[in-house]
Amino acid sequence: MIRRIALLLGLALAGFGAPEETRAQEPALGALARLDAAQSGIEDLGWGRGTEITLALSQGVPWRIFTLDAPQRLVLDFREVDWGGVEGPALDRSERVREVRTGPYREGWTRLVALLEEPMAVERAGLRIAEDSGTARLTVRLQPTDAESFAAAAGALRDPRWDLPDPAPVTARPRGGREGRPLRVMLDPGHGGIDPGAEHGGADESDLMLIFARELKEVLLRAGGFEVAMTRDEDVFVSLEARVAAAQEAEADVFLSLHADALAEGIARGATVYTLSEEASDAASAALAARHDRDDILAGLDLARTDDRVADVLMDLARLDTAPRSAALARALVAGIDNATGNVHKRPLRSAGFSVLKSADIPSVLIEVGYLSTPAELRNLQDGAWRAGMAAGIRDGLSAWLIEDAALEGLRRK
Repeated sequence: MIRRIALLLGLALAGFGAPEETRAQEPALGALARLDAAQSGIEDLGWGRGTEITLALSQGVPWRIFTLDAPQRLVLDFREVDWGGVEGPALDRSERVREVRTGPYREGWTRLVALLEEPMAVERAGLRIAEDSGTARLTVRLQPTDAESFAAAAGALRDPRWDLPDPAPVTARPRGGREGRPLRVMLDPGHGGIDPGAEHGGADESDLMLIFARELKEVLLRAGGFEVAMTRDEDVFVSLEARVAAAQEAEADVFLSLHADALAEGIARGATVYTLSEEASDAASAALAARHDRDDILAGLDLARTDDRVADVLMDLARLDTAPRSAALARALVAGIDNATGNVHKRPLRSAGFSVLKSADIPSVLIEVGYLSTPAELRNLQDGAWRAGMAAGIRDGLSAWLIEDAALEGLRRK
């Protein structure tokens, strides 16, 4: 059922034969609708009558709906809706919906994600536009179903207008820092938008890492010899795949993903630097990688099972060269951070299957700058002077790695 609905709405976006309920969306491409919170909500209709989502909008916009499994959730995408500061929990009055998130999905698009308490199928969905006022009302009726049926129906219509950017042409490029060219660094502040990341003590990971990334960018630019770009420079959601694509598009020489975790139990201190590995270095690293990826999956698409097998093999071959360079980068960063702050974890070098590190030809690491759940660490992360020391350590680590990388260039596989 849901695949048929997703396909139907996708055809409406393309301008093909859509039903009356969706055809009215076509003229509104690029328009901005506003949510009327007082007339909107998610409610259970009583025993045997399912759950209904109602969104009152100032005008009709292109939209799509689909479900995703593991975890079970419903996704609504729009081009585009201004939520007017209304948070997802304010809309949720249903016992069958565990959590609702709203916010930007990508440029020109917004998203609502409803995490379900139980498997539910879309019984019907439609957007009606009032002839007199032009206002619109999107209504989605959900009915309980079994887990097997839910999993079989889950999945989004693949459409480049909604999902990943078009593949960029692949061209060989000189290594960073050669012949006086600056080292191109892509900074990736973790999480953002509808995915705040770890939260503790009134602070959240996405805000702290955006602040730190901006400061680190300034430190690198002032040092000279660096060009710096960021996967996000505001509080917006960027998918894992889009972060990797941004590094490729910028022709980055290195990719640094910045995070600050929070532990449910126990105490942890000091920075940790991760590299990519199919087999995690320890159970905690495996759990952390799964949690990072799960946060992104909650907010967007799970593309983990869509890789082309031939492309997979070619990427693995490319990583034969990139993996040791990433490992050397991680060692240099740990040394730089330790020298500048003395604040590194007792086991600072680790590895796990972080999706954001899967660029085949760009040395990539993930830096857990600190732990929000440790009071002293949280104070550090909120202290501008401490962050300046951490940024200086990362700068020094990058500079040391560049010298080592250049020295080893002639020994690498051609």
